[in-house]
Formats: sequence, structure tokens, C-alpha cells
Amino acid sequence: MNNIVKTNKLKGKAKGMVVTADIQTAILYHKAIIKKLHAIGDPFGAIVAFSGKKELDGIEYTEDSINKFDSKDIASKFDSDQSRLLVVANKFLTGFDQPKLCAMYVNKKLDGVLAVQALSRLNRAAPKYSKKTEDLFVLDFFNKIEDIKASFDPFYTSTSLKEETDINVLHELKAVLDDSGIYERSEVDEFFESYFKGEEAGKLSSMIDAVADRFNNKLCLEDDDKADYKIKAKQFVKIYAQMASIMPYEIVECEKLFWFLKFLIPKMVVKDKDKDKIDELLNAVDLSTYGLERVKLGAKIELDPSEAELEPQNPNLRGAYAGDEKKDPLDEIIKNFNEKWFKGWDATPDEQRAKFIHIIDKVRAHKDFEENYEKNTDEINRRLAIEKIIDEVINKERKKELELYKLFATNEAFKLGLRENIEMALKTRV
Repeated sequence: MNNIVKTNKLKGKAKGMVVTADIQTAILYHKAIIKKLHAIGDPFGAIVAFSGKKELDGIEYTEDSINKFDSKDIASKFDSDQSRLLVVANKFLTGFDQPKLCAMYVNKKLDGVLAVQALSRLNRAAPKYSKKTEDLFVLDFFNKIEDIKASFDPFYTSTSLKEETDINVLHELKAVLDDSGIYERSEVDEFFESYFKGEEAGKLSSMIDAVADRFNNKLCLEDDDKADYKIKAKQFVKIYAQMASIMPYEIVECEKLFWFLKFLIPKMVVKDKDKDKIDELLNAVDLSTYGLERVKLGAKIELDPSEAELEPQNPNLRGAYAGDEKKDPLDEIIKNFNEKWFKGWDATPDEQRAKFIHIIDKVRAHKDFEENYEKNTDEINRRLAIEKIIDEVINKERKKELELYKLFATNEAFKLGLRENIEMALKTRV
């Protein structure tokens, strides 16, 4: 807070962003910040930004209801002197240009391009306010220095493709999609013309619904065929979106199909063939436990000065359940468990994974793990040992994740399921 309140940074105009993992956390942080600001005389206001609605303690919250103004005005309100802190949940992390932003407080998993784009919000030039590098401040509760370095390294110097992207893959994909019988060329043409004429949403939706119903029901496609087709449709949209901006000419038919598929894909229903198998493994696992620990203060991240190369888009047509695209069993367990036990949990898959891995790491780090479990050849004693270790870890973590502890202490089925899935993960993790 001292980097924003009573500071001479940017001639007293400095602003900060609080990056949270989910909507609930954003709302709670915003409430705490407003309370703190009120205690010191309300020197300025704080804004919260998230999408949709969220119910907490029986109260439904939206951006508008909390901020007391329309959500479309958030950027302009934040630009004013009256608002200096912006609390976000998956918004304003990319493409947001606010030159007066100089402090960021991070409590969310950031990696890859997202890490680069999010932290680069601080790099916007502000010569009017004499903004300097030393004015920037990041307080990160979640990410490791080596992970942030790995995210930035490919973009630090010059970055180039190892080889050109093959434009023929677009034509190959389009040929496969066209020949499926899912849509007619006339339907694509009609939608494209109607969309760019600004026709009403109801009319556009009915066009897409007719094709979606054909895909979902009327053609009686096998589940694998549906999954295969949807993957190819997504691949087409992704590749065309990237290539359209650099192609020296326009491929009209691809452009039309691009817009058509963008609206069709969300309505294509594909059943997960592994869901029933995974449900058999899931009795109960809680993935919402993780610990925060300050490991570095004022750390400097040295980036690799060598040139980087990025792989081009895969020129091979993708299909469902391809042999070279292996799913991590842990990701599947997390996804299905959350659908069963924690519907509405706003954490992203990366964040859920991090919390579950935190539990596993605590179990591995237990003083008795190696001797009494890992090296123990007696299966009965191994089971007794791991149960005792897990019980002690959950008990130690109870203050951080009270919901987990309550379930573990009062629900025997939950306890047995949690132990079983942790042990399964211990065997599969390297």
C-alpha cells in the first residue's frame, strides 16, 4: 500500500493492480482494501473487475453493484485521480494500457505468454509523469522466480520462428471440414453476410443452432467422430486467426468459415469418453489447500540474452485422442473432482493443480515419508504410514483451508477418498 498511498511516484499519480486467482478472492481483497483506505481517511478509491456474477454469503455481486457504476466505465474511472487501485480476476491482464500503473500485487499463477503480458502492464511509458524503471514494484505471493524467468526468456531478445508455417494446412483442414456434411456452403455464406450486415442476434443464433443440432443429434455421429471434428474446427480457427494478420492477400472462403466456426464451436457438444472411468477413481479429493511463503525480497531476474526460436503451428491435422497428445492423469482427476465437489470454484486448472500438488509435496516432505512409506516393503505398514502422514499434513494445513479440514474430519468417505487419490498421485508423479 505504501507504493500507492502518500507517494511521490509519478508526481503523486501512481496506480496499482491487485491480480487475484478468482472472483471470490477479488471481492474479498476489494472489501479489505476499502476498509483499509477508510481507516486512513479515504485518500482515493479502489475498483474491482471481474466477469459475470458471484454469490457470497447469500449476496449476489457484480462489478456494477460493487463499483456503483457501469462496468464499461472501469478503464476511464481507473484513469481518474479518484481511483488508484484496481483489483482484477482474469480481466485487464492483457491489452490494457494504463501508463500510470507502476505497482502489481500478484496472487495468481502466471506463466508463459500470460506472465509476459500481465507483468508488462507496468512497462507502459509515461514521460508526462517522469516514469522510471525504479518506480516499478511487484509483490508476488504465488510464482517462483525461475518460472517467471522461463516465461520471459523467449521474448527477451529477438524471437523468430524455426521454420515457416505451412499455409496449406488451412486448405487441408477446410477440405476435411467441408466434406463432413455438418454444414452447407450456402449456410456459411448466409451467416457471414448476415453477421456483417448487423442482423439481430436472434436470427444469427437460429442459423448456428440449426447446424449445431445437425452435429449434435441429427447425423448420429459417434462420440469420437464428434471430438475429432471439433478439434479440427478449433485448429482451423486458431491457425487462420494467426495467419490472417500477416497474409498479403485475403482468402475469402477461409475468412467466411472462420467467422462461422467461431460461433458454431461453442455449441458443438462432445462427450468426454474418459469421464466414466475417472469417476470410478473419485471418492473425494480437496485441491484447495496451498501455502504462501516469502522466498525472495527485491529479487532481480536475469534473463537469457541469447536469441530464441518458437515452433510454428503444427502442420499436421489434429484429431481426437491423438497418440502424441498425452493427458496428465492429475489434470483429469482435478477437473472431474471439481465438477463433483466444488461446482462454482473459480480457480483455473493451473491454480487447482498447484494447490493439489502442494498437498502432495507436503506429504513427500514429511519426516517419516521416505523411511516408513517409500522404502517400506510391507504393504499393510505402508498403508498405515501414509494414512498417518496424510492426517498430520491435513491437520497442519487446517488454518489455511478450513473447508478441507471440516470435510476431512467429519466425512469418512471424503477422508478415504482423499487418502486414496493422494496415494495414487504419489505413485504416478515423478
